Amino acid sequence: MRSGIIFLSLFFLIVLQANAYTILLDPGHGGEDRGATRKITYKVNGKKRVKYYFEKDLVLPYARKIQEKLRKKKYTVHLTRSLDRTISLEKRAEIAEKVKADLFISIHMNSNFSSVSKGVETYYLDNHNDVAVKKVEEVENVGLAGGDLIVRQIITDLIVERTVKNSKNLALNIHYHLSKRVIKKFKMKDRKVRAGLFYVLALSKRPGVLLEVGFLSNSSDLKKILDPRFQDAYATAVVRGIDDYLKNKK
Repeated sequence: MRSGIIFLSLFFLIVLQANAYTILLDPGHGGEDRGATRKITYKVNGKKRVKYYFEKDLVLPYARKIQEKLRKKKYTVHLTRSLDRTISLEKRAEIAEKVKADLFISIHMNSNFSSVSKGVETYYLDNHNDVAVKKVEEVENVGLAGGDLIVRQIITDLIVERTVKNSKNLALNIHYHLSKRVIKKFKMKDRKVRAGLFYVLALSKRPGVLLEVGFLSNSSDLKKILDPRFQDAYATAVVRGIDDYLKNKK
């Protein structure tokens, strides 16, 4: 009888610990902001057809899958948007404050003028001198209202110092599982964990990462991005990374 009570006590303790964490998932872009775009031209019965793939649409299934899997582990999980609507970077940060999120996970798709670029990247917020990251920063920081100088000062003086260690650990945990369960299995290029100055992460004022699932501009990556098996594996890897991070944090 006593052992049964101890078991139940431990079980409820684990559940309560999971429920104590709130995670905010942020499907990038939305509404008027389409994000990265891929145009594909093909023929049907000799007639030319055009199909467009927009980043804003493709990130939503990933966010929903990650949300579903996190909820099964008894975490409290919110989305910054569940529909195709425009949300400013400041509004996303306000939502993080409103729901009192412990972690902020922003989900994106990459793109490049060169169709050769491909692979999976995981970013965390930090100062850096990596020229290769500049393009991604420029794309993901579009849409910020207000003075860039003020925001950059906030990033430098307040946010980076406070969150960089936890954000980097979160990124490393997530990318470890992406490497193990997605990159190797689906033969994706591993573009590693990188540091970048992303306003959406800075304004959220909490540990967070920005996930670049793959390149819409690369046909091989796009095919995998659209594959439900890849989507499920990617979501599972992200959830395991988050789970490991929070367990280690405790």
